[in-house]
Amino acid sequence: MGLHLPRWVWIGAVLLACVAGMVNVIGYLGFEHQAVSHLTGTTSLLGAAIAHGDGRAVIHLWGVLIAFCLGAMLSGLIIQDQTLQLGRRYGVVLALEAALLLAAIPLFKQEQIWGALLAAVACGLQNAMVTTYSGAAVRTTHLSGMFTDLGIGLGHLLRGMPLPVRRLTLSGLIISGFLGGGVLGAWLYRHLGYDALLAPALLTGGTGVGYVLYRQWQRTKTPAA
Repeated sequence: MGLHLPRWVWIGAVLLACVAGMVNVIGYLGFEHQAVSHLTGTTSLLGAAIAHGDGRAVIHLWGVLIAFCLGAMLSGLIIQDQTLQLGRRYGVVLALEAALLLAAIPLFKQEQIWGALLAAVACGLQNAMVTTYSGAAVRTTHLSGMFTDLGIGLGHLLRGMPLPVRRLTLSGLIISGFLGGGVLGAWLYRHLGYDALLAPALLTGGTGVGYVLYRQWQRTKTPAA
């Protein structure tokens, strides 16, 4: 991963990791204390809820898992390919993610689980949008793979093997972006409450609309064959 990725993918991955960090921490600090951008912890909580017979928690946790998967499915329907390349459909997905985050704000304020579900759909959309390129996966809504890559690289270094600098650099940047988003999201939530979701919504929406307009402008410049 990261050996042949173009520069725009690196920049986009870090920005999207920052968005996911903001959304996840806002969801966690909210009334349900529910992380929405990764599913490992949610699945563990689901197991505990089933063991304790907590029906309400089981329904809510299953809802988050299903919502994330639905977001990924929707992204697959829109993008339809497995390689990263410039195209209008990424802008559509980003604009849709922004709309979902905006719709989640009033639901969160009313302490409805639908707010967390819409945020989870948005995260699933985002994570599926950044799929595979040159046989390598990039994920922006959870960090287990990034930390694993760091550990593998350090293990190789201790064995005297060549250090995959680009791979480790990308992992470090994504981790930093997610962490920075978490810090910013927590600060915004402290001052704005759920309106803090406006920040990731504006970032993804503005990027998505700008991307669509840029693609349209490129097409008008390209002479017809």
